[in-house]
Amino acid sequence: MLRPLLAIAFAVLLASCSPAPPPPAALEQILQDGELRVVTRYSPTSFYTHDEEGRGVDYELVRGFADRLGVELRIQVADELREVISSVADGGAHIGAANLTVTASRSERVRFGPGYQKVEQDLVYHRARPRPRGIADLIGGRIMVVAGSSHVGLLERSRREHPQLEWVEDPSVNDQDLVRMVADGTIDYTVIDSHGFRLLRDGYPEVRAAFSIGQTGEMAWALPKAAGGLAERVTGYFADIEATGELQEVLDRYYVSSREFHYVESRAFARHLRSRLTRYRPFFEEAELETDLSWRLLAAMAYQESHWNPRAVSPTGVRGLMMLTKHTAELVGVDNRNDPRESILGGARYLTRVQNKIPARIAEPDRLWLSVAAYNLGFGHLEDARVITEIQGGDPDNWQDVRARLPLLEDERWYKRVKHGYAPGSQAVTYVDNIQHYHEKLEWMTADDILPGNQPITAAQQRSP
Repeated sequence: MLRPLLAIAFAVLLASCSPAPPPPAALEQILQDGELRVVTRYSPTSFYTHDEEGRGVDYELVRGFADRLGVELRIQVADELREVISSVADGGAHIGAANLTVTASRSERVRFGPGYQKVEQDLVYHRARPRPRGIADLIGGRIMVVAGSSHVGLLERSRREHPQLEWVEDPSVNDQDLVRMVADGTIDYTVIDSHGFRLLRDGYPEVRAAFSIGQTGEMAWALPKAAGGLAERVTGYFADIEATGELQEVLDRYYVSSREFHYVESRAFARHLRSRLTRYRPFFEEAELETDLSWRLLAAMAYQESHWNPRAVSPTGVRGLMMLTKHTAELVGVDNRNDPRESILGGARYLTRVQNKIPARIAEPDRLWLSVAAYNLGFGHLEDARVITEIQGGDPDNWQDVRARLPLLEDERWYKRVKHGYAPGSQAVTYVDNIQHYHEKLEWMTADDILPGNQPITAAQQRSP
């Protein structure tokens, strides 16, 4: 009896000493749990909320990827940039999506997916200072960058040729904070990604980009080192949305609006005026009759949203001429967001809903532009900007006073004091400015009704933007 008992004990001992089974691979775990965990940071290009719905380039892309996997999306917001990489490397998140530039040091800890956007690093200064022409001109100046960012490495490489170059690294700031600090004179210079600066510069007109540092980089999602199947799915996803044009549509929606309205853009606007607006003008005029909103204003908003393309769509499902979310469409009785007429009427009704929330005492045109800003940013965030305006002694009923405070919704010192938190206020400023510009152009370009606008639209025309 002793020998069998010893054999059994030995087998039990071996079993207890054998290694535990390996944890499931990232993709297997995501599908098993039905949840995709993504870590990001607040920014006008990464993630923010609009009427409790997510917005931002990274958000739209990860939302589309989660839908493709058929799982729920859970967003985690990091306080510091370096927490994004750490969270992915340590297994706290499956994907890091926070405008991450691919660097050698980061690649030691995580694996990067395919690049989805080219990016340069801009040296930013105040226009009241002499424009620096190179790194040597920065010596002795107060420079600050985000700790853990790719910009630290650029400055370190620059210091090899300029040993006297010094700077401060702060883990708690973001691009908006740094641009604001340059604007108010707290620091002299900073380095931020070029695409982010395009969005912020309209909110801080006194700030300029002097030159680019280093070479053009790529942005990509951070994945766990052993991402295997997850990395393959991510690569396939980006290949698909690039081929269908969805990726470019998302990028254009956030970045094209921030470009200066120059000659090439003017030509495109004139071309679209004749090739697209002529088809949909009767619907804008119908919306004017229903809502009493100017058809030219509605057309300007639609151009800002989609360039009058009824097939415009994002991975999150925002679609149509007026780029309505599914929730918004349901609110205003739109069944088919891709139908140009329904989309235009729906957008007009939604703007009317927003405008009805604005106090009736506010005179025009202030009430209108406050409404347009709320259409873009969300009514709650607009109210936060009006609260800040009043705190600072401005007039919360005056569009220009509120416009000047909207960028403060990106400043942690202010957005933590208001009800709805962070919002890309600078982007809302650009949004309204562009619509005012398009509206003005439409006013004079259609003043003599030289464009046909009362012809019936065929089904074939509806299918072709």
